[in-house]
Amino acid sequence: MKSEVLIYLRLIDLSFIVTGLVTDILFIIPGVETLLLLLMLMLMVAAQILICGAAPLNTRSDTRIVGGQEAAAGAWPWQAQLVIQGGLCGGSLINSQWVLSAAHCFKSTSTSGVTVYLGLQSLTSSANVVSRSAAQIIVHPDYNSNTNDNDVALVQLFSAVTFTNYVRPVCLAADGSVFPSGLDCWVTGWGTLSYDISQTLQEVDVPIVSNSQCSASYSTLTNNMLCAGLTNGGKDSCQGDSGGPLVTKNGTVWVQAGVVSYGNGCAQPGYPGVYARISNYQTWINSQVSGEQPGYIRNKLFLCLDRLYTLFVLCVLPYSPPWELSRCSG
Repeated sequence: MKSEVLIYLRLIDLSFIVTGLVTDILFIIPGVETLLLLLMLMLMVAAQILICGAAPLNTRSDTRIVGGQEAAAGAWPWQAQLVIQGGLCGGSLINSQWVLSAAHCFKSTSTSGVTVYLGLQSLTSSANVVSRSAAQIIVHPDYNSNTNDNDVALVQLFSAVTFTNYVRPVCLAADGSVFPSGLDCWVTGWGTLSYDISQTLQEVDVPIVSNSQCSASYSTLTNNMLCAGLTNGGKDSCQGDSGGPLVTKNGTVWVQAGVVSYGNGCAQPGYPGVYARISNYQTWINSQVSGEQPGYIRNKLFLCLDRLYTLFVLCVLPYSPPWELSRCSG
């Protein structure tokens, strides 16, 4: 009979220790022949999770851009501004060389005239700003411009960026993530403010609206979409925010739940903003992104790898250690 080895690790990235970001890892291996292989995989996944979603300069806690306010420099370090042949869209940095945005921002996949700005807080200042031209644009193959279904796109930067307090990747919502009605989220962008162009990055907090409620306002709503906004209006994303992130805080990390997609006007009563639901695109994103994969988070993330009856469980619980174990089915 092979002996069981119980491994428990608590990984702390010292460069981000000010955020209190901790990843607890627990796995059981019947025998040691696969230990090194699994340990390497575990460390690769954990390292990416430790990097994403950290915003040391963000002073927002669990508090409650039309109806929004100016964002502080570095508060949302994954925020990207995409200048597309003179047009403006938002986006989010998901690793050192890829940005997530909306499909409707791109009339074609030509990279001509497409520039991505990161670390940008004010359109009148170049402090902390990094810019890259686009090397590749990938629009979701099932994007429907009539219904806005699958409104996601990826932009590969011409060269990788170095992470700073002002330029960092966001974590993405993992497959199966649930965002209940009323959950507090934040939207950021340089879109219009009461239909006037904003010169400074704006932030606004909006609650999730259930799809069953939101479908009363939008007949073409699908399960690939997520809604957020106030019943009485007054807070919303707007023109120019398209492609930008809708994020929520999970413990000590920020997780992107949606991509700004469409709506009926801006902050109109009874018409919340509609976002592409990121958790539905984990497989597609991973199949397109080269280099290190983005970090994915949900409240409890279990990865079970069956190899010679080996159980490997990775739990990302920044606010409590993973004491629960479950075996792979089958």
